[in-house]
Amino acid sequence: MNNERPDPDQLLARVERDQARARRGRLKIFFGAAAGVGKTFAMLLAARERRAENLDVVVGVVETHGRKETKALLEGLEVLPLRKIEYKGTVLQEFDLDAALKRRPAIILVDELAHSNAPGSRHPKRWQDIHELLDAGIDVYSALNVQHLESLNDDIGQISGIRVWETVPDTFFEDADEVELVDLPPDELLLRLKEGKVYLPQQAQEAIHHFFRKGNLIALRELSLRQTANRVDAQMLDYREDNAIREVWQVGDRILVCIGPNELAERLVRAGKRLANSLRAEWIVAYVETPQLQRMPAEKRDGVLRILRLAEQLGAETVTLSAPEMSTALIRFSRERNISKIVIGKPSRRGWRRWILGSVVDALISRAHNINIYLLGSPQTRERGDSQPELSLFRKSSLPGLKQRIPSKTKRRYAGYFWAVAVTVLSTILGRLMIGRLELANLVMVYLLGVVFIATRFGRGPSILASVLSVACFDFLFVQPFYSLSVSDSQYLITLLALLVVGIVISSLTANVRSQAKVAAHRERRAAALYSMSKELSSSQSEEEVMRVAVKHLYSEFSSRNVILFPNSQGRMVFPNKQALAESLLGADLSVAQWVFDHNEIAGQGTNTLPGASAVYFPIHNEDKVLGVLALLPVNLRRVFLPEQQKLLETFLRQIGQAVARIRFSEQARSTLMQMEAERLRNSLLSAISHDLRTPLATIIGSASAIVQNEEKLRPADRIELGQGIVDEAERMSNLVNSILDMAKLETGLLELNKQWYPLEEIIGTALTQLHGQLAGRPVRVKLPEGIPMVLADAVMIEQVLINLLENAVRYTPVGSALEIVAEIGETSAEIAVLDHGPGIPKGQEERLFEKFYQARHESAQSGVGLGLAICRAIVEIHGGRIVARNRAEGGAAFSFTLPLDQAPPSVEAEE
Repeated sequence: MNNERPDPDQLLARVERDQARARRGRLKIFFGAAAGVGKTFAMLLAARERRAENLDVVVGVVETHGRKETKALLEGLEVLPLRKIEYKGTVLQEFDLDAALKRRPAIILVDELAHSNAPGSRHPKRWQDIHELLDAGIDVYSALNVQHLESLNDDIGQISGIRVWETVPDTFFEDADEVELVDLPPDELLLRLKEGKVYLPQQAQEAIHHFFRKGNLIALRELSLRQTANRVDAQMLDYREDNAIREVWQVGDRILVCIGPNELAERLVRAGKRLANSLRAEWIVAYVETPQLQRMPAEKRDGVLRILRLAEQLGAETVTLSAPEMSTALIRFSRERNISKIVIGKPSRRGWRRWILGSVVDALISRAHNINIYLLGSPQTRERGDSQPELSLFRKSSLPGLKQRIPSKTKRRYAGYFWAVAVTVLSTILGRLMIGRLELANLVMVYLLGVVFIATRFGRGPSILASVLSVACFDFLFVQPFYSLSVSDSQYLITLLALLVVGIVISSLTANVRSQAKVAAHRERRAAALYSMSKELSSSQSEEEVMRVAVKHLYSEFSSRNVILFPNSQGRMVFPNKQALAESLLGADLSVAQWVFDHNEIAGQGTNTLPGASAVYFPIHNEDKVLGVLALLPVNLRRVFLPEQQKLLETFLRQIGQAVARIRFSEQARSTLMQMEAERLRNSLLSAISHDLRTPLATIIGSASAIVQNEEKLRPADRIELGQGIVDEAERMSNLVNSILDMAKLETGLLELNKQWYPLEEIIGTALTQLHGQLAGRPVRVKLPEGIPMVLADAVMIEQVLINLLENAVRYTPVGSALEIVAEIGETSAEIAVLDHGPGIPKGQEERLFEKFYQARHESAQSGVGLGLAICRAIVEIHGGRIVARNRAEGGAAFSFTLPLDQAPPSVEAEE
């Protein structure tokens, strides 16, 4: 049976990925080290070849930079017109995305992938335009220089001294279906530059002395070649995975160094480093934890950790694998990573032990096909008096409680052997009691039960002792001749041998099961801790809440006091506020934390940097940006630095960094939205005020000018009419300013409610009285419940709501049409509605009417600023109610609002 079948989840993911690629257009990038290497030229040549195959090829935008050879290749190709955008008095030409989507060719050429679009374009970057074209199923050809990759931006800036601000995300580059490297040696590129084939002569001379220095071009060329090689390597690994290829392909050197808990580990790491340097190859240091190695003493586990840390310092990638057999884990990992060379120590087993028990080296040689195995010889054995090298990572003083734990483990081990003897004696007594009633073969089962019990409770050593004692007791007491270890009947030799072998096998199997169950329990606990922490972090809404959650879970998992430190606005590390610090580490050294934050490296106790610190300091980062520092005061450094615990801590830190980044991005997005909303409101306010103040100001100025200039010619009646017009328009302007001020007060929450019980009839009557002039000539019908209906509200503010609703009805209904005010009082709320007989509300605008500065357009509508209904909503909502707008079935609009009645109204007797 093949135990290396593809993972069903991976197959499903591959099918989904292939389906997504089938729907999406293909992207081909012509990639080069610098301008002038011929990327656009190669792109046009490829386009002409596809055009010769009768494919629909269109040029969206191509930058020729005045090069005659490039212009010549454009002949015969369809070129889309560029879109013109006016910006600060200048007309800019940009790629027309909408025209390309409408034209929908098979292939479109869009040059300069990292280009920034002009303000007013749909997307700020050209690569985002290309992303939309690909989503539409259109194949795209584009060109890119290596200095425009986001991840290389800082490095190239340090090399060249020039910072490139137009960048493309690496993920977009990596998702390209094809990348074609267009390469040119630096000397040839400099020659093209001097001949004016790249820039104009004056620009070329300046470029030669700055960006286009030969050293810069060599470095850029190496980066472009490495990026292309890495991409090809990734494509090869994807192909191997997609086609379930298990054999290693010798296409490049990748070295795997296998270490164990022995003195040879450090020599293996250093030898692997030398081999990787000589081959200029990637190298990985792997440690495999088998059930046997998981039971080794803590000092040896510390030694393995020290070797892994050494490998990381030497530039290796380190991995910790878990498997029942070391050779199986190494071969599986080698096939997954396409390892070409394995460095491992010579077998330590010799003679019959190696022949019977085997060795990892022999298993690798027999099973690792197409992989070269390098064996490192062990040093000459020391004399008995020689001192052994110290493999412990930590000082004895840094491991509190270690001496106390050792006696307890020793007592437990001796207790297991005591119980092995006791259980064997008990099994013997039970056998003596049952002798004569059962066959001897059945009595063997009694001893086997005892062996199984010892194996499940105390492990391999005591169970083997129980097996040996059981065989001896059975032979001595139950097999003739009695009270002798000799056997008269040869068939009992088989029984005794079977009892011994079965006992030993059972003890080994149960010991392995206990070990695996212990490992599974540890993994389940770590998974539960990760799930619990990620669940709480995902619901955190502030950095302070993230700190509290992180400190709690770190303390629970590592039994260590800790604190999370973030920098202030000046980039200096500071303690959090007292509330977040309540259960945190109070004695963290800010200077050490500052060093960790600045260098993005671990420091403190148990490390090679500032080891005298009392705590361990870890950087918290999201991607490549350091966000803060974790200061951890470990009770036991092994709880932090053991490989599995270190991976757990790294995952914790990654989750903390992602949570902090999410909150900061959310706050940034919220701030941006608030700025956009404020800008929109400002523009709306300016537009509304400029429109609604212009008319009354023009009337006031005109009327005042007429009075001043024609005072002697005006009749008294005309003078009064002009003066009344000035008063009316001034009142209109005053109402406009008051509405804006009221809206501002409502939004800032400065208004305080004076809620009391008021008769509804009185509130409505006051509102109608104030609008007596505007309602002249309009019949207004009021329908109230019987008795004296009461509402619990701020009477002045509710009057304002009714006034605004009535003014709105007057503004949007024909002159002389009737209005209605209807009220209903329920047990928990009162509903008041203003009804009209006008044209109604345009469909879909029922909710937008309550937005600030929004005005529905009707031919009969009078001018307004668009704040009346917004003020109504704000007033009703601070009362705890709700206001809605709808169209009436019989025609017209209805605006109704509800006011909650939290308590019973006072009893009021009607006047006689």
